[in-house]
Amino acid sequence: MSSRALTGQQLTVAWQSASLVLGYPGQHLLDRLDLIRRASHELPDRVGGPLRRTVERLTGESLTELEADYVETFDTRRRHNLFLTYFAHGDTRKRGLALLRFKQTYLESGVVPDDGELPDHLCVVLEYGATVDHVRGRQLVLDHRAGLELLRLSLAEADSRWAGAVESVTATLPELRGDEMDAVRRLAADGPPTEEVGLTPYGTPGFDPGPAPPGQSSPTLLPMPSFPGGR
Repeated sequence: MSSRALTGQQLTVAWQSASLVLGYPGQHLLDRLDLIRRASHELPDRVGGPLRRTVERLTGESLTELEADYVETFDTRRRHNLFLTYFAHGDTRKRGLALLRFKQTYLESGVVPDDGELPDHLCVVLEYGATVDHVRGRQLVLDHRAGLELLRLSLAEADSRWAGAVESVTATLPELRGDEMDAVRRLAADGPPTEEVGLTPYGTPGFDPGPAPPGQSSPTLLPMPSFPGGR
């Protein structure tokens, strides 16, 4: 086990906690902040420490203030986007294919995605990874590592109260390699693609993986487009 590896239980705690605090704030979140804080002490400090920083900055604030800050943070700034495929593809045709790949991964695990939320939303991916499949969940995140790292850097630069939660997630992943750091730098310099064609922004087309090819027990997975230099 590498020095950065977490036990299965720790990974579940880390990802589920981050999923909760990165979701749209509601009373359900405020009621769980103390539980999340206590659970964070089960984690290595590099993971639990940043998570606690976000919890502290959410604690004691009015729900109205948190809701307004959340919308200002995540709905108005391109580099604060919680949809993982957006960083790699923007609103382009390739993003539609990547969204279907997320949905197919969930279906392969026996999970029917909620049509009310895009399947690449970071909270959805973390909840899936925490409660359904660590390996597949981690791979979905690693396939879009550059975007996640840009989100981390952008939230930290803005001194966002949610920066610690994203830092906590990245601390559960392997250290960045040279080509991955190059990918983050290119994405930071260029930003997401802006060609707005081939995708309805707030929904995904219905998807049926179809029958398995002859001689195979499961359908062939669609390719996962990812940012150049990503894993």
